[in-house]
Parts: sequence; C-alpha cells; structure tokens
Amino acid sequence: MQSNHTYLIGEIGQNHNGSVEIAKLIIDLISRPIKDDVFGENLLGMDAVKLTKRDLSQELSQSQMARPYINDNSFGKTYGEHREVLELSDEEHFEVYKHAKSKGLDFVETLCAIGCLSMLKLFTPDKLKVASRDLTNLPLLNALAETKIPIIVSTGMAGKKELDDAINVITKHHEDLSILHCVSQYPTHPKNVNLKTINYLLKNYGNYVIGYSDHTIGISTPVAAVASGAKIIEKHITLDRRMKGTDQAGSLGPDGVHRMVRDIRILDQSLGEEKIFIVNDTEAAKNKLERSIATNKDLKKGTVIKLEDIHLLSPGDGVKWIDKDKVVGKTVKVDIPKDEIVYLDQII
Repeated sequence: MQSNHTYLIGEIGQNHNGSVEIAKLIIDLISRPIKDDVFGENLLGMDAVKLTKRDLSQELSQSQMARPYINDNSFGKTYGEHREVLELSDEEHFEVYKHAKSKGLDFVETLCAIGCLSMLKLFTPDKLKVASRDLTNLPLLNALAETKIPIIVSTGMAGKKELDDAINVITKHHEDLSILHCVSQYPTHPKNVNLKTINYLLKNYGNYVIGYSDHTIGISTPVAAVASGAKIIEKHITLDRRMKGTDQAGSLGPDGVHRMVRDIRILDQSLGEEKIFIVNDTEAAKNKLERSIATNKDLKKGTVIKLEDIHLLSPGDGVKWIDKDKVVGKTVKVDIPKDEIVYLDQII
C-alpha cells in the first residue's frame, strides 16, 4: 500500500440506511473526478469504499437487542429491530462490491463477527477492516488473519498492550497490516484528537502502514494527519448530512468530500523530499525577481568599474554580488547607462 499518494477510504458504514441504492449513490459520489481549478489538473480521487457487516446473532446481549430504541434516528422500536433494518445481506454487499469495482474503487469490509466471513463465499474484499471495538476480539482477529486478506486495524479504544496483542495474533498469519490512529468519540472533540499519536506509531510500528481514521467535524484534521505522515485516511461519507441516522451529521457531504480529497491530493504533491534545492519551475521567477549587479551611474566605454559604481537591481539574469570580483576592476567595452544590469560580455 506504500506509495506516493495517500490511500483514501470513503466509509459508508451504516449511512446507506439499509438501502443498496443509497450505498451505490454514495459510491458514485466517492468516485467523482476531482480537479484543481488553480492549475487545471485532474487529481486522483478516492481509492476505496468501505462497508460494515454485522452478524446480529453475535452482536449484543438479548436484553440490549430488546431494549426500546425510540428516537429521531431509530429505524425500529427496539435496538435489535433498528439494527436489522440497517443490515445488508451478503448478496447485497456483493452487489455494492460490484458497483464499487465498476467505478475503479477498492472495496474494504469491516467484519464484526466470525459469522460474517460467510460473505467470502461470494467475493473477496481488497482489505478487511477491524473496528476499534474489536481490537481485543482476538478470536475474530485470528479468523480474519487466516484468510490472508490484508487487514486494517483502528486503535480508537486501545492502548499499547491491546494493540500489541492484536498485532501478535494477526502476524502469526501474515504481515500485510495497517494501523490507523483513531479516537472513538463521535464526533471527536479537537482536544482528544492527539495527532502526535501518528508520530508515535510511525516510530514504534513503522514496519506497518500507518494512517488515521477520522471522526472530527470538517476536513482540517485529516489533511493535517497526512502532513503528520499518515498514509491512509478513512472518513465517513454521506449524501446529505441531514439524513436520518446517527453517523450522518458527523460525515462529509458532497462538497466536503470534494474539498477533502482535493486538499489531500494537493498536499500529496506538496510534501516532497527532505532536502533543499532549486525547483526547475522557479527559474522564471528567479530570473525576474532576483538581484544582479547594475550600474548606479552612467559608465562610458573604457571606464574601469569601481565598487562605488555598482549596486543591485532586478532582473536576476546577471552577475550576483558574491561574484562582484568578476565586475569590479574590469573595463567597460560599451557605454552602459545608469541603472542597467552589467553583463559579462560588456566588460573585459
């Protein structure tokens, strides 16, 4: 997954509200072309879309599934009924997968129970995601790792021990692992983001791909995460932040998606390499704006140039002050008016 661009995952989660068609529309949104209007360049869009699959028989206790769930975001009278409405079948996930592939996107699946592995009879996701809450679900991690499909884990509810335990289980089967810094607060308050965790992960787990799963409002934090070294960004996406559903308001709508992808792709180009050098495209500005040695008075042919005869003016295509000895003490071959650049072919 290491490359010169950030791997961007548009997370649908449950924002499809139980509808395959809404899921497809969100994929259409994710796959829209992105353009940099300043330079007129077409930018790389998102890389992947992500869905979540639960096995409700392995989700919550019976008492929790049966508890009343009456609120503006509820799709059922009990929490179990609510969850049932929001679940897509294996076959529906396959349909969404095919639509994502038709748009050139990778497909990532968060599988929340071992029973969800039944989906793999229909298709193979490009990557499997482990939700923050399941980082300590070691039997699930073992089952996912046994598939040999690349795995992404989020650290939203984990400390170092929990993360290390999870890594130990997964890497018994393979090393294709990515770790996302995450804070399981929805939305995440800025004081809790702690983007410096990305630096910690890079230093201590740098043999894996490090990224950031974002639950903040807006786009500044994921863009800053890329500047901090994150190579994966995961962000919730929706068609309309006013739609019914607990995750909609904290997700990015169409305009937010465009701005985040645009800004991260521009940042991808901007990061560069750890050295200082003259960029080729600055040559025109360098010639126009830098200073060159110039006359501060009229110099007639035959005049020997003294230090007090020169100063610095633009453009920058003449002799620099560091090389003033190439000018001072030389004889003028042709008349040079005041406040004109002194070029080497004018002196001997």
